[in-house]
Amino acid sequence: VQLQASGGGLVQAGGSLRLSCAASGSIFRISSMGWYRQAPGKQREWVAIITSGDSTTYADSVKGRFTISRDNAKNTVYLQMNSLKAEDTAVYYCRVVTHTPSLIYWGQGTLVTVSS
Repeated sequence: VQLQASGGGLVQAGGSLRLSCAASGSIFRISSMGWYRQAPGKQREWVAIITSGDSTTYADSVKGRFTISRDNAKNTVYLQMNSLKAEDTAVYYCRVVTHTPSLIYWGQGTLVTVSS
């Protein structure tokens, strides 16, 4: 199973980016898909999660600015990021959790840099 994340880059504060993460390989029974991020010198933190039932949860720091969505047919999760701030600068990782068996997969990360 591989998770391929893309869409990162350099953007000015106030701008937008859309991240994508496609899961390939033998991956079944996806329970949730999500995005995490890790800023330089900080621990990895969760950003947004979407369940198999399309229920979404956001970290307070991104609520109202970021939107997570998924395409089940493509096993792909997206993160639309609007009104970006310098503090959103980080490497963004996608994560997929399956059930039966319960497994966690991580993508390789994509760098988002927001200039102020």
